[in-house]
This record gives sequence, structure tokens and C-alpha cells, in this order.
Amino acid sequence: MRGSPGNAQSGHAQSGHAQSGHAQSGNRLSETEVWIAALAGGAAAEDDLALAEALVRRGAEIGAYWQRRPLTRTRKTSVSDFFTEADARAEADIVAALTQLRPDDAIVGEEGANAIGRSGRSWIIDPIDGTYNYASGLDHWCSAIALRGNGSALIGAVCQATCDETWTGRVEEDGQAQSWLNGIPLPRLPDRALSEVSIATYLHPTRFGQPEIMQPWLAACAGSATLRMLGSGSCDIARVAAGRLGAFLQHSTPDWDWFPGVALVIGAGGTSRVVEHRGYRWHVAGGARVVDRLSELLTSA
Repeated sequence: MRGSPGNAQSGHAQSGHAQSGHAQSGNRLSETEVWIAALAGGAAAEDDLALAEALVRRGAEIGAYWQRRPLTRTRKTSVSDFFTEADARAEADIVAALTQLRPDDAIVGEEGANAIGRSGRSWIIDPIDGTYNYASGLDHWCSAIALRGNGSALIGAVCQATCDETWTGRVEEDGQAQSWLNGIPLPRLPDRALSEVSIATYLHPTRFGQPEIMQPWLAACAGSATLRMLGSGSCDIARVAAGRLGAFLQHSTPDWDWFPGVALVIGAGGTSRVVEHRGYRWHVAGGARVVDRLSELLTSA
């Protein structure tokens, strides 16, 4: 990963203000070329953490810009699974910046971006996570990105425009990790029991009749203090990293809903795990004791 662990905090603080990519002026967005040129002249040209933050800020700004306008929903798999002009524009801008600033890296985007790289590194993009919330005028949506490097190296960034919060996290190859919220280091996650914390989770109604999903899910959820279904995986996992939610639990989570938040949780001293059980992959993140207990409960049913 570009940028050393020693200067990650200071570099992040600078990127969050002077050159983060806050390209919106009033009700207008700067042209893509102008925005990328500004990135190329600042910290994001060399530092991956600064670039990740700038990219999600741009995605969130595009989302905020389009949310004030009529949106067209283009259906993908169901009435609740669609994309809008904002999803497409945000992904296009992010891909354009990566193509210029990190031309050797691979790119995978939720809305179809796919570039094969030569560096062994991959950027994973969710331009608008929580699109159903977003298009419905709800606040729980964000822009999210991850960079998977060599070994366990991982960078994640999540920007939620509706509450002016940007989370970033870096995990080095040797396991050293740190996360920030608006440039301020996140405290380490407390070691709490599952029975004391809330779980952020999601289950689509079409899954209610599948015992191989319902039984493990009910067993795991029954051990928690309470549940929250908020509709944006990256927003959820970011709040786990911040200690506002106790854990994240979901089956078959796509990479773009998983890796951005995982970097944040690990950077805050937590852990993540993928549990394979009864033909499904369950994604679990939070404090170590909570993740262990959820894994036990999942596999007990």
C-alpha cells in the first residue's frame, strides 16, 4: 500500500480537508476532469488512504447532488434492487480517477465496472450503498470503497453525506491497523458479550421460507440484545467500528458491502470472519468475543 503507517494519520487529516475532493459548490458539481486534476496535484496522487477518502467523498457528493432531483430507477433483480443516475455517475467518476491515478490496479464496481490489473491490487467500489434508502429519501446510505493489497493489506473508506461522517481504515501486511472518523482515530472496540450488544443484520423476505438460512440466522440473532435492519452494509459496519452497533451479521454479502467496513473494524481492534454453514457464507464482524459467539450460534442450527 502506498503511504507508510507512520504518516497515515497526518496524511488522512490533510486529505479530509484540503484535498479530499469536496468538489461541490452550491448546487453544482465540478467537472470530472477538474476534480481528477485536483486529486493528481495533491496527497491522493501517492497515498492510497487519501485517495480512498477522496473517492468516497466524491461519490457521496454526487449522491447528495442527485438526491435533490427526480431519479430514474433501473431495475436489476427485483423491485428493491435497482440503480439510479447517481449510482452510475458516481461509479463512472471513481473509475475515471482510478484509471488515471492507479492504472495498474484492478477495479470491480457494483454497477458493472471491471478492469483487470497488473499490480495484484484491487479496488472494490460501491458508489451508492443503500440505494433503496437513497432513492426513498432516507438518510442511511453512503459511498464505499476498499483496496485489497498483498496478503492481509486492506484499505477501506465510507462516506455518509447525510451526517457528514467519513470513516477510513488501513490494515498493513503485518497486521498493524488503525481507523479514523473525520480524521480522528477511533477508540478500540470494547470486549463485550453478545447478549449486551445490538446486531446490524439483513434478511430479504424471499428468504423467510428457507430453513437453511432462517434457522442459523434465528439462532444467532436470539443471543443478542436487539436487532437493527438499516439497509446499508457499509454504513452498518462503519457503526460497528465506531462502537455504536455491536456486530454485523449477514449471509452472502458482496465484496463491495464487506471489505470497506472490514478495514474499519479491524482498524478499531475488532475482527471479521466468514462462516460457511449449510451451503451459505455468513459474514460476521465486531469485537472478537461477539464474533466468536455469533459463529458458534450460527453453526449450532
